[in-house]
Amino acid sequence: MTVPPHGQPTGSDGAPPLQACVRHPDRPTGLRCTRCERPACPDCLREASVGYHCVDCVQAGRGGTRQPVTVAGARLAAKPIVVPVLIALNVLVHVYTSVQAGSGMDNFDSDGFATSALLPILVAGGQWWRLVTSGFLHIGLPHLAMNMIALWVIGRDLELVLGRLRFTAVYFLSLLGGSTAVFVFGELVQPVAGASGAVYGLMGGIAVAALRLKVSLRPVLIVIGLNVLLSVTIPGLSLLGHLGGLFVGAAATAALVYAPRQRRLLFQGGALAAIFLVLAVALVTKDMSLGNMVCTGYGGDGTRCGVI
Repeated sequence: MTVPPHGQPTGSDGAPPLQACVRHPDRPTGLRCTRCERPACPDCLREASVGYHCVDCVQAGRGGTRQPVTVAGARLAAKPIVVPVLIALNVLVHVYTSVQAGSGMDNFDSDGFATSALLPILVAGGQWWRLVTSGFLHIGLPHLAMNMIALWVIGRDLELVLGRLRFTAVYFLSLLGGSTAVFVFGELVQPVAGASGAVYGLMGGIAVAALRLKVSLRPVLIVIGLNVLLSVTIPGLSLLGHLGGLFVGAAATAALVYAPRQRRLLFQGGALAAIFLVLAVALVTKDMSLGNMVCTGYGGDGTRCGVI
């Protein structure tokens, strides 16, 4: 028996014996992984750009590959999830109030509206939940349909850009921004309901995202302009709620898509927390200016409030 240069014993014909596959010891093979150089049988090899890699190296390579992200730092998703859930919640709430009122068009005449619509004077009386719950109420089917169509058309694209968690944060901050504008600047005894504040926030967000991505802003600005015009010309629509949501949604989205790559999560979280803090300060300041109030009832003449 002779010894080849690499120290591998050879047979009588001078050729080194075949080594066993590292994953299948019972399979002699003359093939090797071009990455780790371990012996591997044909079943354990995968074609690569250069040579063949064993399945272990292929798996390790996948784990180390950086996943592509959007301008907001979110992983690319195939389809929106949050937007359909929000639409479903709004529809379920409308069905609930419609059953209570016995009418899909006059659903505002229900206990759900009485306890959840945004009435600033009742919020000042301690019913703070109305700032959020009002964003899931709609007055009649046309109101619901308009907002849900807008939510689907605008929200699905923005969710893919921002990612689910960031999109959810922008949505609820926009909702709260619209409610805050109504509470701070609106009439105390004028009830308000609808997801319009949040939807307008998404309009502002999609405009900022389009600017960041350097795509045409004309279609987005036309849609926003038309909706603001409708808010001014159609009676009963809350211009304050729309503008409050629009401003907050644009600001929150800007904080997400223009965040520096270094410490991106820290910057984004801090910016969103700062926006929430500003809204909270505005709400508390307005509440303090109204004094201590005890309120019962709902809407216009049905509301009874007193300052103590």
